[in-house]
Amino acid sequence: MAVKIRLQRHGKKNFAFFHIVVADSRAPRDGKFIELLGSYNPNTNPATIVLDGDKALAWLKVGAQPTLVTRRILSYEGVLLRKHLAEGVAKGALTQAQADEKFAAWKAQKDEKVAAKKTGLKNEAIAAAKAAKAAEAQVNEARAKAIAEKKAAAEAAAAEKAAEEAAEAAPAEEPAAEA
Repeated sequence: MAVKIRLQRHGKKNFAFFHIVVADSRAPRDGKFIELLGSYNPNTNPATIVLDGDKALAWLKVGAQPTLVTRRILSYEGVLLRKHLAEGVAKGALTQAQADEKFAAWKAQKDEKVAAKKTGLKNEAIAAAKAAKAAEAQVNEARAKAIAEKKAAAEAAAAEKAAEEAAEAAPAEEPAAEA
């Protein structure tokens, strides 16, 4: 029986998430599976991956073949590196302590990269919010200035109209006083 490590689709249309499963290669995509290894959610940034690395490594050691996407996920999580180091230990190229040390160094570097990406995204979001707030303040200031100009023009027109009415009323009173 050919066994594959592959993705099983779940979720809504245009908003899918996936279970990482071990299944017979002849089984349908969303059908029967042998074991659930984890989940993969590409909708978040960075993508959320929950994976039982020990189970995945055990299945790889007994010959399960990952699909292209699951191979990338396993590589991203370090499962393929652990398999490679375990093969090196089995051949005597390095000791288990050296393999563990190499994997720990790789994992620390990977975690640092992911943390840097998360903080970068957070900082970009904060900067975008500040820029939007500044732009909104600028628009509000321009609107307030335009309203003040309209009020000043309306007050000047009202004062001019009052002056005209006063000027019209004053000559009308003079001829009456003479008569």
